[in-house]
Amino acid sequence: MPGWAFVLACAVGAGVVFAGVRLAGNDYVFFAGYTVLQFVVLATAWNILGGYAGYVNFGTAAFFALGAYSTVFFHKFHPLPIPVLIVIGAAVSGLVGLGMGYLTLRLRGAFFAIATLALAVVLQTLVVNWDYVGGSRGAYVIRPADIPALDLPYIEYLFLVMLALAAISLVVARTVERSKLGYGFATIRDDELAAEASGVPTLKLKLIATALSGALMGMAGAPFPYYISYLQPSSAFALEYAVNAIAMPMIGGTTTWVGPLVGALLLGTLEQITTVTISSAVNLLIVGVLLVAFVIIAPNGLVGLWQRLFSKR
Repeated sequence: MPGWAFVLACAVGAGVVFAGVRLAGNDYVFFAGYTVLQFVVLATAWNILGGYAGYVNFGTAAFFALGAYSTVFFHKFHPLPIPVLIVIGAAVSGLVGLGMGYLTLRLRGAFFAIATLALAVVLQTLVVNWDYVGGSRGAYVIRPADIPALDLPYIEYLFLVMLALAAISLVVARTVERSKLGYGFATIRDDELAAEASGVPTLKLKLIATALSGALMGMAGAPFPYYISYLQPSSAFALEYAVNAIAMPMIGGTTTWVGPLVGALLLGTLEQITTVTISSAVNLLIVGVLLVAFVIIAPNGLVGLWQRLFSKR
């Protein structure tokens, strides 16, 4: 499918999803759907560095929180429209991702993963001690009741925004996957030493991957304060973001843009159903069990399992 056709398909698909959810006539579907779409963006963003380039990032919550606290900062300084805040959040997180990459990408394997986890701890400590954005006590961000210009309740507007961000992230991921940049990432994932010996600019490519991945994560975090209304460090830097951002691509498949989408929709929907029927405390247990099961049964995820079965036929 040509790139323009894929963009059109994403736009049409997003329109169909929004219309279908509106027909449901239940506000909770918008709240739950926002969370699922948020995980689609985070899983897709993580996969650009972790799946395409093979560098496992445990700092997803840090980049997500950077986008969220950028919104809090400007909400207190001078309120801005959400699309502008998304651009700012993406820029801030992308720049931090670039800086993190420059400092840590000479590390490999577990050492890089630990360094990204340390980044999340350092940023959380800074936020906890920064009174302007609420510090440890948190900050209130009161959203309007509706958007008069669009004649939409605000939660529907937030859902529409996150739906657009999910479509954008999928377009970016597919474009990267099928470009020279994606092929360069694949050489790093398969054998970085051989790629360097062949003249591939591995450090440059890894810096692009960290900046792009961080920007998409910050983009997902920017609307979050308006969704939750009260942002505190424990909610912005929650463990579930780091865990889900890794588990969803691995369950869906990490070598293609489809994998994070499938994993996020499956696992995110299951978590929302569990939250309503049992308890949100069970979510991480479900993620852990499914992750172990897929590592054993389908190490290449659902997409890899489908390809294996299809190739046998």
